[in-house]
Amino acid sequence: MLKEATLREIKEAAQLALLLWPDHTLTEFIQEMTDLIAQPDATVILAYDDSEAIGFAQCQLRYDYVEGTSSSPVGYLEGIYVKEAFRKQGFAKKLVTACEIWSKQKGCHEFASDCELENEKSLAMHLKLGFSEANRIICFKKML
Repeated sequence: MLKEATLREIKEAAQLALLLWPDHTLTEFIQEMTDLIAQPDATVILAYDDSEAIGFAQCQLRYDYVEGTSSSPVGYLEGIYVKEAFRKQGFAKKLVTACEIWSKQKGCHEFASDCELENEKSLAMHLKLGFSEANRIICFKKML
């Protein structure tokens, strides 16, 4: 079962986000998820197995240029996570499809995502879910 997260599910969504991005804290994610749910241009979708939250997808609209796209806004998959024991059972596909439907309802004609160059698992998942690679970039910075 999928469900768009509300304030009631903030902690479940935050706990799943922490599994994907462990360099943060639960408190930070609770605040971030609260902020996202309040925005009309963002959503968090939860996947359940019975009553257990086993995955989430966070997507939002991006109005700035999105690599490889030609329209605006673009629906953007900001993050997706499915607990290890529930992978390869179609949950990621269901979560992404829900994000795509949400994006279409918001007027988007394109849906995009990204992953780090070395993240082969994420690349494989994106390709399996119907994404096509738009570009590869290396980002630079220097201290001033």
